[in-house]
Amino acid sequence: MEGLLPQALDTTPALLLILASFFTAGLTAAAGVGGGLFMLALMTYALPITALIPVHGMVQLGSNISRSVVQRPHIDWAIARQYFAGSLVASFAAVFLVVQLPEAGLRIFLGLFIIAMVWIRFPKMTNASPVIVAAGGGATTFLSMFVGVTGPLVAVFLNNLFAEHRKLVATHGITMVIQHALKILVFGIAGFAYLEWIPFVAAMVTSGYLGTRAGTRLMDRIPEQALKLVFRVVLTIAAIDLLRRGLSTL
Repeated sequence: MEGLLPQALDTTPALLLILASFFTAGLTAAAGVGGGLFMLALMTYALPITALIPVHGMVQLGSNISRSVVQRPHIDWAIARQYFAGSLVASFAAVFLVVQLPEAGLRIFLGLFIIAMVWIRFPKMTNASPVIVAAGGGATTFLSMFVGVTGPLVAVFLNNLFAEHRKLVATHGITMVIQHALKILVFGIAGFAYLEWIPFVAAMVTSGYLGTRAGTRLMDRIPEQALKLVFRVVLTIAAIDLLRRGLSTL
């Protein structure tokens, strides 16, 4: 196994992340959001900070492609095209602006961002024109270049556009495919070496695909409120520890 891993990643953490990919992908498939944020928090314990956002983007791209394939009959392609238009413009801008934050600063920033995503109640939209959807795509894609994942924000953004939960989950999945694919492209242009991470990411994507299928079957069976509470508590603990680690290295 060691020969298939990048030098910066040990075997035991890699195996644990591959296992976690199954559960976080299942969580996202069932609840519509949350798995990417959870995976980002877990990856901060194992990956070098310089690889965190681009490798997380690769894993989430695979996970969301799986979700989009499994749930493709429910995707709203018009919304997806509008989101892509804004995201593409934002990505061109990010090529010139994306920077690597200092390790301590990034951990503190991510810790605060995770807490905000988990506990702040964002206002819901009542409608959205194509221009607003494109603008939302641009804003959330640009932000993801620095914080890694904006899935909860996009879920709030899309929430009132769909009366049916399955349609929301599926369309959210394809917008995340767009966002992570463009993010991978931007970091590649910026010089990140993806090649050595491919076997590890492939294992995580495979595990995530199995989790997506399991989570899709359980979508209507999981008590949503209990799931959300556990998710919030666990992520808050991880975010507080991120803040602790960031502050301790200042």
